[in-house]
Amino acid sequence: MRKMTKSALVAAAVAASAGLAMSPASASTTATWTVTPGGAFTATASSPTLTDNSTGTQLSCTSSAASGTLKSGSGLSGTGLASVNSVSWNSCVGPLGITFTVTAKNTPWSLNGTSYNSSTGVTTGTLTGVEAHISGSGCTADFGSTSATTPATLTGSYSNSTHTLSISGGNLTAYNVSGLCLGLLNSGDSVTYQADYVLNGSQTVTSP
Repeated sequence: MRKMTKSALVAAAVAASAGLAMSPASASTTATWTVTPGGAFTATASSPTLTDNSTGTQLSCTSSAASGTLKSGSGLSGTGLASVNSVSWNSCVGPLGITFTVTAKNTPWSLNGTSYNSSTGVTTGTLTGVEAHISGSGCTADFGSTSATTPATLTGSYSNSTHTLSISGGNLTAYNVSGLCLGLLNSGDSVTYQADYVLNGSQTVTSP
């Protein structure tokens, strides 16, 4: 058998150390979750906003309501920890006092856990499957990710102590903007939805 050269030995050592370094990351993808008590939930948010990141245009609503179902038990996958079956918004107003109706599309949306901080009791995750439509005073638009009909992914976190799901960030994008939008919202503009949904009941989400 031929002897390994010094460079081959170094390469083997690097590969071995890389494998060890990757082990914790690989393990985290297989982490399990516990939800207590789980089941049906409702939640409300005060003053949610939708902001066009290019123009600074902001649509604000007095409130939003959501309902859905949380999985229950332990040993759960972080994917699909909860489904958001319905979302509604009340009294939404944009620039110049223009009122808008906001409609959720492609429900149910899926809540997914990606990491857990045991010291704070906060789960970081994503809300996937998101699509929406707004209309008001001749201005309409659809929202998705890479297209109007391709669902967006929003990022957020859930706090066990406050029972609050906070949404902020993601790849939500405006499409099919038409009518009297006056350049305040344009197709292809990235937008940010921010809202803090307080669950009407105690739900605890943890992961080892």
